[in-house]
Amino acid sequence: MNHTYEEIRKIAIDILAGREKTIQGPNQYAELSNYIGSVLNSRENGRNLDQHNLSYRLSYPDSDIFLEVFWDLFRQGIITLGFNDSNRNFPFFRVSAHGKRILENQDIYFYHDVSSYEAVIKQQVPDIDDVTLIYLKEAMHSFYSGCYLSSSVMLGVASEHTFLKLLEKIETTGTYKSTFKKAFDERNISKKFEAFKNRLKQEMGNNNIHLSDEIKENLDTNLDGIMNTIRNFRNDSGHPSGNIISREQCYVNLNLFIPYCKKAYQLIDFF
Repeated sequence: MNHTYEEIRKIAIDILAGREKTIQGPNQYAELSNYIGSVLNSRENGRNLDQHNLSYRLSYPDSDIFLEVFWDLFRQGIITLGFNDSNRNFPFFRVSAHGKRILENQDIYFYHDVSSYEAVIKQQVPDIDDVTLIYLKEAMHSFYSGCYLSSSVMLGVASEHTFLKLLEKIETTGTYKSTFKKAFDERNISKKFEAFKNRLKQEMGNNNIHLSDEIKENLDTNLDGIMNTIRNFRNDSGHPSGNIISREQCYVNLNLFIPYCKKAYQLIDFF
C-alpha cells in the first residue's frame, strides 16, 4: 500500500517530536525511513509498534516521497545535517534548535508549501475571503523565499483585511452598527480595533451581546493576536514599523494567524 506525502510527513514529524515513541531517535536518513515504514506497518496491521524491530522498509514509491519529505524538512530548518563532531555530514542529521522549538508546540499546524497552508486554513475557516487568501499565499511565498519582513507585511495586511471584513459585516447587518460607531469613525486601524474591542467587552459585560461559549473561548487572546500581527508591520500611527522579524517568529505568526482568523469569522457569523 502506497501513501501520500502528507501521511509520510506527519509520521516523520511525530517521530522527530517524540510523539511516536522509539527506543532512540533516528539520526540517519535510512533509520528515519525505516522508522516511518515500521510505524505505517504497525498501524495498518493493528499492532503496537515493536520497539526492537524498527526496520520495516518503505515501498519504492513511498521511498521516493520520503526523499522529498526529508529534504523539505531540511530546507524548512526543522532538521540539519550532521549528528555530532564525528558524524558531521549526510546521511547523519539531527533536529535543529529551530526545529525543536517548533516541534514542542503540539497545537502548531504543519505545512510544507503554499498549497498545504491554504488547505489547512480552508479547513479551519471554510468561508475565508478570497482577497485575504491572496495576501496569505503571498505571505507564504515570501516565507519560503526567506523574505521574512515581506511575509510579515503580507500577514499583517491579511489580518487587517479580516478585521475590516468583521466591521463591514456589522455595518451591513445594521443591528449593532450604532453600538460600534466609534470603531467606524476612527481612521487609524489600531484605534478602530481598540474601539471595537473595548465596546465589545463593555456590551458583553452589560449582557447586551450574548456570545456562545465557543466564541468566548480565548476571545481576548485571539483578538489581541490579530492586532499584534498588524503591529508587526504598522506602528500605532499607521506607518510601517520597520520591525525585523526572525524566521522562527515568522513561522509561528503564520501558524497563529489560523486561530485568530477562525475567531474573527466566528464573530462575523454572529454579527
